[in-house]
Amino acid sequence: MPNILIADDHDLVRDTIAAYLETVDDFKVMTAPTLQAALEKMEGIDSIDLLILDYHMPGMNGLEGLNRALKSYPATKVALMSGVANREVANRAMAQGAHGFIPKSLTPSSLINAIRFVLSGERYLPFDFAAPETAATADNTSNLSEREMQTLEQLCIGLSNKEIARNLGIQEVTVKLHVKNLLAKLGVSNRTQAALLAKERHLC
Repeated sequence: MPNILIADDHDLVRDTIAAYLETVDDFKVMTAPTLQAALEKMEGIDSIDLLILDYHMPGMNGLEGLNRALKSYPATKVALMSGVANREVANRAMAQGAHGFIPKSLTPSSLINAIRFVLSGERYLPFDFAAPETAATADNTSNLSEREMQTLEQLCIGLSNKEIARNLGIQEVTVKLHVKNLLAKLGVSNRTQAALLAKERHLC
């Protein structure tokens, strides 16, 4: 059972997210109202798998709080959550070692998928938050990650998400997120178009 600690100074937001996570999946969720409270709580807990920090809560001081958490607990995955942070903040957070950037505008199902994605060992950044200089256009595949390329190769031979997950040794929900990112980066609307485009460009 993954242990998740959510730190947010807005009681309603924090408690609502925590309650939702505990009802839809096998998560043990704890909460804290500030960065300092979160770090102090972690001192008395054997293991926190994922620490989610609100960008604008007390103690964060921009990304200083993120760096403090990463250095204090290097074995814990740390994600930044925000309802107002822009693309620049999201990309700086990822560059400084965040395991994910979670907008509060995500739908409940997307929030769950993002958390599962990070817990599986992947890094989560919504495609529309990617830096303009690294966002792919329809004729550019150079920014596909190694895992996305592996997923694309599996799509080319017509495998299902379950089959791809088994072949790559990852969870099916992780494959779904890779496919979603692939479609956005390639500028196509479905997996068949992605496979055709890849074959045209001799990527598989």
